[in-house]
Amino acid sequence: MIQLDGSVAEGGGAILRTALALSTLTGKAFEISNIRSNRPKPGLKAQHVQSLMLLDKLTKCGFTGCEEGSTKLMFIPGEIKAKKVEVDIGTAGSITLLLQSALLPCVFSGKGVNITVKGGTDVNWSIPADYLINVVAPHLRRLADIEVQIKKRGYYPKGQGEMNVKIKGQNTYLWQEINLTKKEKILSIRGISHASTDLLDRQVADKQADRAEYLLTGYGVPVTISRTYNKTESLGSGITLWTIITSGEPEMSYPVILGSSCLGTKNKKSEDVGREAALDLRKEIDSLAIVDKHLADQLIPYLGITKGKIITSKITNHTLANIYVTEKFLNVRFEIEGNTITAK
Repeated sequence: MIQLDGSVAEGGGAILRTALALSTLTGKAFEISNIRSNRPKPGLKAQHVQSLMLLDKLTKCGFTGCEEGSTKLMFIPGEIKAKKVEVDIGTAGSITLLLQSALLPCVFSGKGVNITVKGGTDVNWSIPADYLINVVAPHLRRLADIEVQIKKRGYYPKGQGEMNVKIKGQNTYLWQEINLTKKEKILSIRGISHASTDLLDRQVADKQADRAEYLLTGYGVPVTISRTYNKTESLGSGITLWTIITSGEPEMSYPVILGSSCLGTKNKKSEDVGREAALDLRKEIDSLAIVDKHLADQLIPYLGITKGKIITSKITNHTLANIYVTEKFLNVRFEIEGNTITAK
């Protein structure tokens, strides 16, 4: 049984989520201790418990230590079945983080899976729903058919948002290597600025978008940011931006996408939300990166399967945590040189 230390690198939930995904993929059981030891309240939260409930519905897996606050867990994986399943986090816990435990094994399962999750779509310390849809999912379509939709937005503290994911998985490891190392022409910059309907009179989504557009006009490409107001259970807002670029890799048949995002908070001006997201995207565009710092950690397990190389803008602790776990489950070795990550 694989032994994992949840305090490695960022010491948060990433190690557990990636372990659940890779365990389900490989059929290798694991035991993890010190779960989320670097967080103010260590141990499992509702989101992590529901990750296990989701995998149980998809695979009939086995586990011990699955309760909120638990800092130790043993997991015995099952096999992905073609199913339609639903889970409800019951809080504003992140839907996108929960899905990380299931996306990878579903992508390589060879099965058709339909997953609906209720919880938070746009909350702190996680990638927002629009980033999953417009940055992560297009990269995963190199490996499988995947469709992600927001049914309802959910902000902190009440959550009650809803997302649906449909995956038609593949069942072979004979993939072309992931090589994301050369950046050429920027084709366009796009985005979604959103807010709850209670903020319509204050034009929050419009102000976020206007400031971002102003700061991104210098690249000589179309900048298109949509504005949406949504009926939600809690006040909230945010913006997700992404740029579509061409890669220097001649075999690439999909666009390469860099992304950024920012959530609105009570004490932050709407214009500052748009400004923060735009400046973050500008840093990504102006760097040598072809994979942004948030996408890099998402791609590590997939890179471990296909092998290859990526250049990112920053090696984060989340990336290091996912490298640690991926090397435990797969016959792969990662090398980091500067901001280049190679899987061999």
